[in-house]
Amino acid sequence: MKKLLSLCLLGLTLIGVVTNVNAERIKDIASIAGVRTNQLVGYGIVVGLNGTGDQTTQTPFTVQSLKNMLAQNGIALPPGANPQLKNIAAVSIHAELPAFSKIGQTIDITVSSIGNAKSLRGGSLLMSPLKGADGKVYAVAQGNLVVSGFGAAADGSSVTVNVPSAGRIPNGATVERVVGTPFGLGNDIILNLHTADFTTATQTAKAINRVIGAASAQAIDGTSIRVSAPRDRAQRVSFVSLLENLDVSTGDAPAKVIVNSRTGTVVIGQNVRVKPAAISHGSLVVTISANPVVSQPGPLATAGQTVVVPQSDISIEQPENKMFLFDPGVSLDEIVRAVNQVGAAPGDLVAILEALKQAGALSAELIII
Repeated sequence: MKKLLSLCLLGLTLIGVVTNVNAERIKDIASIAGVRTNQLVGYGIVVGLNGTGDQTTQTPFTVQSLKNMLAQNGIALPPGANPQLKNIAAVSIHAELPAFSKIGQTIDITVSSIGNAKSLRGGSLLMSPLKGADGKVYAVAQGNLVVSGFGAAADGSSVTVNVPSAGRIPNGATVERVVGTPFGLGNDIILNLHTADFTTATQTAKAINRVIGAASAQAIDGTSIRVSAPRDRAQRVSFVSLLENLDVSTGDAPAKVIVNSRTGTVVIGQNVRVKPAAISHGSLVVTISANPVVSQPGPLATAGQTVVVPQSDISIEQPENKMFLFDPGVSLDEIVRAVNQVGAAPGDLVAILEALKQAGALSAELIII
């Protein structure tokens, strides 16, 4: 196996001499099956706030959490006591546990208010467990918050910058449990492409076979590639490092037009083509303006009254937009130039693209999000 790895490294060096404009590293387009992050979530209390914490009369769970914390530290409140404190806040905590994290390592956490606290600036999070989807504790969080937002209020006026009710604690949680991965198991590893594409999957398998050897990799479907790997864990790490740095020719992206209906953003892929079509797109603008006229008696008149007489001006404009013709196989560059010549806005462009798609003249997938 060591001899095989040496030959692989030599092959990688030779292949690196030839560059491909459309080539991407495998580590940029794929990930290893089973090697993933895990979401953690928890509940805690932030203390030390300057009167910007929860209004405890409206958030009884904050008072309950405070009583439980005091009881765990041997402090018993009198029966019926209901402390009203504004310097504490109930918060939710979430974090991502990276793959291969070991006990004692630290991870970043995000803290967000779940009550009616105005700001978490200056607060400190007390020790709080972070649990995974299985209910087990994988990390413990504690530390001082870093809050980028702030707010100020006086006499009914207020100014708020960013979001003061949420913050982060860099390295704020310590890992207490290791999550197992199937990385060292079996005779194979599976590479999953970030974007499913049969061409890219085939090219990835071919690139691996050219360096590792024939039949070393096999495309299972448009997303996954099975690769034979050494069973020894140390050799497998070196083997994956070799795979990650292989260049793969990804080819051309599929022809797609993405339209964001909320923002008016239109993105046209480079492979979009238009069949022969003639387009005329114009807009009718009707403007109505109200100019009320006041009629009143003269200064020496003995009778009469002031009357407001409504008067409206109506104008209609219809721009003389010219019809433009698309020749067969028109490219993205020519589409944009033709639309700009008639002065079409993003909304007009969306209407044109939808009409082209319905007419069967747009050779692309139109996606509206």
